[in-house]
Amino acid sequence: MKKQFFLAAFCLMGLAAMAQQNLNWGQGPQVASPVVNADKSVTFNLVAADARKVQITGDMLPTQKMKIEGYGEYEAPGVVDLVKDDKGVWSYTTEPLKPELYTYNMIVDGVKIIDPLNVYNIRDINNLFSVLLIGGDARADLYKVNKVAHGTVSKVWYESPTAGLTRRCTVYTPAGYETSGKDYPVLYLLHGIGGDENAWSELGRAAQILDNLIAQGKAEPMLVVMTNGNISQEACPGETSEGFRVPTMMLPKTMEGSFETAFPDVVKFIESTYRVKRDKNHRAIAGLSMGGFHSLFISINNPDLFGYIGLFSAAVDQQQRGTEGHPEVYANRDAKIDQLFSKNPKLFWIGIGKTDFLYKNNNDLRAYLDSKNHKYTYLETEGGHIWRNWRIYLSEFTPLLFK
Repeated sequence: MKKQFFLAAFCLMGLAAMAQQNLNWGQGPQVASPVVNADKSVTFNLVAADARKVQITGDMLPTQKMKIEGYGEYEAPGVVDLVKDDKGVWSYTTEPLKPELYTYNMIVDGVKIIDPLNVYNIRDINNLFSVLLIGGDARADLYKVNKVAHGTVSKVWYESPTAGLTRRCTVYTPAGYETSGKDYPVLYLLHGIGGDENAWSELGRAAQILDNLIAQGKAEPMLVVMTNGNISQEACPGETSEGFRVPTMMLPKTMEGSFETAFPDVVKFIESTYRVKRDKNHRAIAGLSMGGFHSLFISINNPDLFGYIGLFSAAVDQQQRGTEGHPEVYANRDAKIDQLFSKNPKLFWIGIGKTDFLYKNNNDLRAYLDSKNHKYTYLETEGGHIWRNWRIYLSEFTPLLFK
């Protein structure tokens, strides 16, 4: 027995040594990345003595102009070079940055990678990004995990008979839900094309935003249901019966009416499973890009379902044409909008960035609303079709709900 004990201890010591060696990268300069400096500039470092060229790209850099055919110019993250020292460490220091959540990648000899010295990264469709959060103002601090009461985020499976699938959604329940015995209002929060039910909780910091706004008394305690808007999927890539399929934006049945037609399935599930209020004035729906498109058509096809509607950089008039599906969902749009407003929604909210490639589409929708004297709330921000704006829109939209 004593011999077995010493053998086990020796093995554990060996494993610990291996782990420590991996942690320290074995040899070479010991550096950190990213490093937030006192003036809120940020230094990025990479140990790559044999690399010929190292760059960084991210939304903390000045943007560059790109083009989308049929839409014109849009802003894309800039790219800058890192400089190598005599120890083989490549470095770049930004200008002082505003408090914000930033994403970035390194580019080593033309190959885009995450920062190997930064363990914090997130997936957006089929790309991985390193993450950096600089706090210090009221908005950016909404994205932090602060010392407040926290809600619960659950991954929940439900039956969708309309889609013919068992599907998954992410559900946020506010702090105290488990013990309060109260019924709560619900916000249905939808992602953009290529996203999934993880997008708003990971890229959008939805749980942190809700926790902090509720703790500050600025938002009503509510459930937030983050659906998967790709009606052909069970759930996000890698977490379904399909196995480790490569994520893609090119999915079937995204904007041809199937998702809108199946949406009552998730409402029925939530209202039969959770303690929620089941009337129009305690239901809200909002989404970004494709999710804004879905929110528009779900609400105007079900004018008695939602009292609050939010369109975040909505992909207005981008439905798939010439395909099978449910074209009736998109027929008579303007007449359906008129019917929705005849029922006096509590809030119709539109947010768009000044350089968003969908800016004109949203302006056209606003022109129609103005022509009919339909009342709405409008927020125009800097920047384009980016998560930075969508986090702002969620932070501005949720305090207006259920008042």
